Amino acid sequence: MAHSASPSERQAHYAVPAPMPWPIMGASALFLMALGAVFVFNGRAGGWVSIAAGAALLIYMMVRWFGDVIRESEGGKYGHWEDLSFRWGMSFFIFSEVMFFAAFFGALYWVRQYSVPDLASIESNALVWPGFAAHWPSAGPGFAEEFSPMAAWGIPAINTLLLLSSGVTVTIAHWALKENRRGQLIAFLAATVALGVLFLTLQAYEYGHAYHELNLKLSTGAYGSTFFMLTGFHGFHVTVGAIMLTVILFRCIFGHFKPDHHFGFEGVAWYWHFVDVVWLGLFIFVYWL
Repeated sequence: MAHSASPSERQAHYAVPAPMPWPIMGASALFLMALGAVFVFNGRAGGWVSIAAGAALLIYMMVRWFGDVIRESEGGKYGHWEDLSFRWGMSFFIFSEVMFFAAFFGALYWVRQYSVPDLASIESNALVWPGFAAHWPSAGPGFAEEFSPMAAWGIPAINTLLLLSSGVTVTIAHWALKENRRGQLIAFLAATVALGVLFLTLQAYEYGHAYHELNLKLSTGAYGSTFFMLTGFHGFHVTVGAIMLTVILFRCIFGHFKPDHHFGFEGVAWYWHFVDVVWLGLFIFVYWL
């Protein structure tokens, strides 16, 4: 195990890493994935191969780059200024994610409060879509297939309890880390990962139930598109958060992080709390109201 230097032993100046190929490799991976997507959308051969190659290259780049950062941190190269940079970087990243979800919540608000009522109130629309009423949930005018909206007091309520509980367990794990109680840290962090995985499992079941029993799909007009876009992207963020927590869990098992130097843990905890807060908004505005 690499020696972890104390704050007083760390370099006083800002650590500048040696030139590395990871940024250009990441850009190349994203280009391959975007190029493959263009081929797939236009029915060209080789699109999925390009996407798979780009994804594999991106995963390789992330493992190597993050591995370098971990080794530099555990080797005592990071001090106050590096931690400050990481905190600002993570703060701006989470802010960008907030804006991302704000756009989708804004689209849901606009559809519910303006688009659907306007389509029902304009007299000329009654000739095109007779009988269309301004109510929510609604797939919108011209959608003939029957569907059932997702109820709030079932799996969504259970998932809300799971995510709220995971926010508690990761906070307890953080307290344990600051008090250097390694056993409690690992136990509650493992519980957080397990709760996240259980959330994703139940959401996958919920999607299968929606498609096969409720006839609720991504193509189900305004309601289906907003429901699956918001819950689906949130599920993607939970997946990313669970992977990050798993990496942090293994680092804790290997003895990484110290009570006075553990922003890698804190950054992931921030992200997980963000995921929790977004889900509360989803549960209230997508499922409940």
